[in-house]
Amino acid sequence: MKNKWLIGLLTIVIAILLTACGGEESTGNDDTAADGEKKPLVIGFSQVTLESPFYTSLVEGAKAEAEAQGIELIVVDAQNNIEKQNTDVQSLITKKIDILLINPVNPSAVAPALKAAEAAGIPVITVDRATKEEVVSYIGRDNEEMGRIAGEKALELLGGPSATGKIIELQGDAGGTVMKARHDGFHEIVGKAAGIKIIEGPYNDYIRAKAVSSMQDLLQAHPDVNLVYAHNDDMALGAIQVLGQQGKLDHVQVVGIDGLMEAVKKIEDGSFQATVINDPISLGQLAIQTAIKVGNGEDVEKVMNAATGLIDESNVADYVDDSKNFAEVK
Repeated sequence: MKNKWLIGLLTIVIAILLTACGGEESTGNDDTAADGEKKPLVIGFSQVTLESPFYTSLVEGAKAEAEAQGIELIVVDAQNNIEKQNTDVQSLITKKIDILLINPVNPSAVAPALKAAEAAGIPVITVDRATKEEVVSYIGRDNEEMGRIAGEKALELLGGPSATGKIIELQGDAGGTVMKARHDGFHEIVGKAAGIKIIEGPYNDYIRAKAVSSMQDLLQAHPDVNLVYAHNDDMALGAIQVLGQQGKLDHVQVVGIDGLMEAVKKIEDGSFQATVINDPISLGQLAIQTAIKVGNGEDVEKVMNAATGLIDESNVADYVDDSKNFAEVK
């Protein structure tokens, strides 16, 4: 009787184990579709704003690459609001994204979103702007070097290290890492010329309309300005608009950053002196390519700085292209 009882118990245990194994096999892995094929990656992209041409072009580059690679891309617009960005990321997490791309509104205040992604096991890649928190990779450009390039051109336009004059600086976003880098790089170079004074304007969030308003006030307070340096071309174009209205385009030179095609064409006609190339399309493409590598378990570089360069009257003919919104690095 004892042997029969043991055999019966063993039979029940084996049956339970077989059932459990069969259940696990039929359920499959979260990364596997019902037909056994691996599910395509789902990438979430929290963009700082879609009001700026640079950021809309960056998203367009990312969308085109995602479509070419057969990847699902979900884009959300933080509208320059850090609370909205943190909420947007929570929403992306509930949509079961595999990778999070984020262009942070604020490098520190975005921490709740990054911690939520970490808790959900979602790798994070920052695009264009870095964060204080550690992430898998940062994809952007050396904005401090871009500021230096702009500074070198500004010095050249004003007569070199011994030049004198006044520069109005139209700044990006308060507390932003890109703003600080473009500010510091420019000041590092221009600060070598003791005869040049820099007037630091208010923060305009890289938006032309805000720059127009700021420039009107700054020009009234500093009618003797010799050059305008803007942290992006959209703000620089706002400055050009005001300078034109005040009849000062022939007396004030303008330097920007991004390589916006509208700015490139202004360089061609002589009303804009120079821009530093940022090329958002290639940045968006690189972001998707890097996210795919991360999703496939491949190692990626911690910091990926893309190339840049200067466009001025000497080479503008090589960059003018009516079919593009931004100049590409060559």
